[in-house]
Amino acid sequence: MQKLGTKQNEARRRRGEEARKGEASFASSPPRVPASSWVIGVDLGGTKIAAGLVSPDNKIVKKVYVQTGVSEGPAAAVERIAGCIEQLRNALPAGEQIAAIGVCCPGPLDHVAGLLLDPPNLTGWVNVPLQRMLEERLGLSAPIEHDAKAAALGEFHFGAGREVNDMIFVVVGTGVGAAIIINGELYRGPTNSAGEVGHITVDMHGPPCSCGSNGCAEVYMAGPDLGQRFREIAGPELRLPQEIDGRYVAELAAQGQPQALQVFAQAGQALGIVIATMAHLLDIDFYIIGGSVAQAGDLLLAPTREAVRYRAFESIGSRVKVVASPLGDDAAILGCAWIARNRG
Repeated sequence: MQKLGTKQNEARRRRGEEARKGEASFASSPPRVPASSWVIGVDLGGTKIAAGLVSPDNKIVKKVYVQTGVSEGPAAAVERIAGCIEQLRNALPAGEQIAAIGVCCPGPLDHVAGLLLDPPNLTGWVNVPLQRMLEERLGLSAPIEHDAKAAALGEFHFGAGREVNDMIFVVVGTGVGAAIIINGELYRGPTNSAGEVGHITVDMHGPPCSCGSNGCAEVYMAGPDLGQRFREIAGPELRLPQEIDGRYVAELAAQGQPQALQVFAQAGQALGIVIATMAHLLDIDFYIIGGSVAQAGDLLLAPTREAVRYRAFESIGSRVKVVASPLGDDAAILGCAWIARNRG
């Protein structure tokens, strides 16, 4: 992390503190939902929906889970979310009410219009006005956000990012993406597409990626790709289950299985290349790694840190800090709670 000694960095620190009161385009107005209110954060994923009741002191009091049921369509998912909220209402202290909810989803989406565009993890959900559908069904404000960005806000306000002004949250799970926070504000880019770091090329002659390119970082470290790479390296002599994912490979690596360790070493090297690239480009030195694959801990992060030191200028790489997300899956729920209070 950069030391805040110069006038420039002091100004950045002040801007970061101000931004914590409300992100970017919302910072000029006070929060619409009082800080003393109870809110709900909803993480809508391709497989499951997780919803959490969040107290005024930003603690998750209760969580509930339900299957998304993507094939049944968005209207059915809205009903499932409504059912989750009713369950969480029952956990409220006497006399308290839900003031707002915040919802995060896979992208691409338009967070201003409250619209899901065509998220590949929610097949068939094209141009879905999710925010309006939820608000009409629930009678509550329900702003939406990209899931990685929501998790980044959770870490920035309540997790490992509380002491910094600039950070990048990298999700390594079924896919790979990032959310960038500069001077306390999410950086989105002109089309809200900033952070697609899973498609940074780490080997121009590498395996094909689903995006149509070759050697993308994602094909070396996303969960399904870890399973595929392990199967290729292990060869036919190892008897393997029909379905192999990153968790399976991580379990073998933790037991010292050589091919599994090799797969995680390659994954960490790819992530290190991505981080070194972002550090050179953005001069940001604090990186939080979340997502299901990141739960492997130092199996992934030790080779990542080594690759950053090798790939980056010494003056840059020596400042880079890479940590695992302390909030885990709760980061998205807490980020959604912050969104509910500040955009509700």
